[in-house]
Order: sequence, then C-alpha cells, then structure tokens
Amino acid sequence: MTHVSRSGESPDGGGSALPPRFPLIYSALIVTMLLSAMDQTIVSTALPTIVGDLDGLSQMAWVTTAYILAITIAMPIYGKLGDLIGRRKLLLFALGVFILGSLMCGFSRNIWELVAFRGLQGVGAGGLMIPTQAVIADLVPVRQRAKYLGALGAVFGLASVSGPLVGGWITDHISWNWAFWVNVPLGLLALGATGAEQSKRPSRVEPERERIK
Repeated sequence: MTHVSRSGESPDGGGSALPPRFPLIYSALIVTMLLSAMDQTIVSTALPTIVGDLDGLSQMAWVTTAYILAITIAMPIYGKLGDLIGRRKLLLFALGVFILGSLMCGFSRNIWELVAFRGLQGVGAGGLMIPTQAVIADLVPVRQRAKYLGALGAVFGLASVSGPLVGGWITDHISWNWAFWVNVPLGLLALGATGAEQSKRPSRVEPERERIK
C-alpha cells in the first residue's frame, strides 16, 4: 500500500496537494519573474535617452555591464544561501534590494550614480529567478511542476515583446526615470504577497531537508 506523507504527496512524488494559499504565492512569483524579465528590455530601450540626459554616452556600456556582472556574481550565491536559510526569505530580500535599486536608479544625477545603482539593482535581480523556480519546486508536486514552470517561462516571451514597447512609451510620453520606477509598485505587490504568505505558512520542506542533513 502506498503511504501518503503529511504534505499530501506520495513517496513517488505523485501527490496532487497544493498549499491552501498557493494562488497567492504563484501570483507573486509570476510578478517577480515579470520584473526580472521586463527590466532589461525596458531599460535597454530607454538607455540612449538616459545616457544622453546624464551626459554619459561614452560610459553607456558600464550601465549594462554593472547590471549583468552583479547578476552573474549574485545568482550562485543566492542558490547556495537558499539551501541554508530558505528560499522565500531569500526571495523577500532580493525583492527588497531590487526595489531599492530601481528607486535609486530613477534618482540618478550622473552616469556613475546610475552605474552604481544599476549594480545594486542587479544584486537584487540575481535573486529573483533562482529562488522563484525553487519555491515552485518546493511547493508543487512533481507531476504538476511542468505546468506551473511552463507558465513562468512564458513570462519571458511576454517580456521580450512588451518590454521594448513599454520602455519606448515611457521614455517618449513620461520620463526615463519611470523606466526604473515602474518596477517599484509591481515589486511592492510581489513583496507584500510573498511576505504575507511567509508570515502565515512556514515552508514545509525545510524540516525534511534538515533531517536529510
């Protein structure tokens, strides 16, 4: 006879139980992935206008390099820390850093401030992708993961199409500052939803992981 664990999954990973508040968690994860995917496409479209206003055309490459380098360094660190302190706590931290970096980028007064704050934003962005996918792996039974991870992957397709349009519209009709500030309300929405779930329901996989250790 097959025994069912307390989490609702059978030992072969074929259970179908999801957390009671999973729609809230998943909505927050979708917004988080959207932030990560759209940021680069929006900023890339607005970047020529940004560096022109900041008189930093010759340093334009540093804006992109700082962001990508910060992400590259941060991603493996987040991956390791996620195993040690929990994925959702780390996701909350990454969202907070990303929101702060986005806010400060919009207030940049010169190109080097933008480079520095873009690097800070990249530190946060490096923790948006890996913990998001790991949370899905923690909460969703094996047989259902492809459905939910596939929807997360579709966000990148949406971002590749809508990001340049949004970036161009913001730059032409509002201000280049909002190419960064647009992340703030969405980030706060994801932060609030993830934080609310974190306070109501502890991760179910951490005790299992501790016993394995």
